[in-house]
Amino acid sequence: MPDRMLFSPHRLGALMLPNRLVMAPLTRSRALNPELAPTPLMAEYYRQRASAGLIISEGVPISPQARGYAFTPGSYSPKQVAGWCQVTDAVHRAGGRIFMQLWHCGRIGHHSLRADASPPVGPSAQAAPTQTYGYDAATDAAFLAPCDPPRALTTTEVQAIVGDFAQAARNALAAGFDGVEIHGANGYLLDQFRCPFLNDRTDAYGGSREKRCRLLLEVSAAVSAAVGATRVGVRLSPLGTANGMQPEPEPFETYGYLARELGRLNLGYLHLYDQTTSWIHVPADPLLRQLRASFPGTLILCGGFTAERAEAALQAGSGDLIAFGKLYISNPDLVERFRGGFELAPYDTRTFYTGGATGYVDYPPFGA
Repeated sequence: MPDRMLFSPHRLGALMLPNRLVMAPLTRSRALNPELAPTPLMAEYYRQRASAGLIISEGVPISPQARGYAFTPGSYSPKQVAGWCQVTDAVHRAGGRIFMQLWHCGRIGHHSLRADASPPVGPSAQAAPTQTYGYDAATDAAFLAPCDPPRALTTTEVQAIVGDFAQAARNALAAGFDGVEIHGANGYLLDQFRCPFLNDRTDAYGGSREKRCRLLLEVSAAVSAAVGATRVGVRLSPLGTANGMQPEPEPFETYGYLARELGRLNLGYLHLYDQTTSWIHVPADPLLRQLRASFPGTLILCGGFTAERAEAALQAGSGDLIAFGKLYISNPDLVERFRGGFELAPYDTRTFYTGGATGYVDYPPFGA
């Protein structure tokens, strides 16, 4: 294919990305230690994938309250920051670039994940109709359980969470990350506040579209002030239904508003995830066209892409970078495989969250 854009460079703030492949954030639950700190095994996992134009880390809880799953590494303690230093050093030594995804799970969670056995929190007390992985201290093992009903956050607590995101971003840069991504997608806290079916608040963070989107925008502004706007991205999942969400009833108005407001902050990028893997592959799709026109910065597209679909989206001008998720689990050398037209290795869903090296760092590069 002549003039393949997928392997052309792209400037993202101060970074020059050597190609347009992004490793999407992928929860892997490998922080198997009491401190929930990244390990040398995690450093090796990310190092293996350093040929990506950009790596976005797994979701990283910004506080103990933000946790939603067992064994996910945090970003709120000195030991966690030290552990992440191992990861970023390994990636940079291999020539890569990496952002940390900042995560608050909101109502997705279980009381066993916190030392005080406190329930998850959210914009309201509506429980999520889904399951999560709790933690059994007696056996030091995860177990699948329904999400606990959440406690509705007070206005003061919501405002404090803005500060938690900003501090987590500072911690990320202290750990050597090149930037941060704010997780505003997939039915987690910031997405929960956006949802009119879930957010029944009557304070400054509920009611109108502007009030429901206020938390995400305040977080984005605070994080930008903490680390610099060009080092910040935001992930959204328009029309998504993950974690018990309902589709946004007014997607053009709501996501158009968010894209414009985030654009005014001069963020480094906007990351769009299509959970249905449908509309994001259609250059003429009205929602995709609107978001492309509304956000002036770099646009990352994610959702069911192949090399061919990625190239087509780039050639059509639908986005600037293309993110790949599960393919990066089993193909650490995805850039090289795409470039050479080599066969892709299948992934094993049974080892996504099991801990240890199996299904994590033992997928060999092509021809090995």
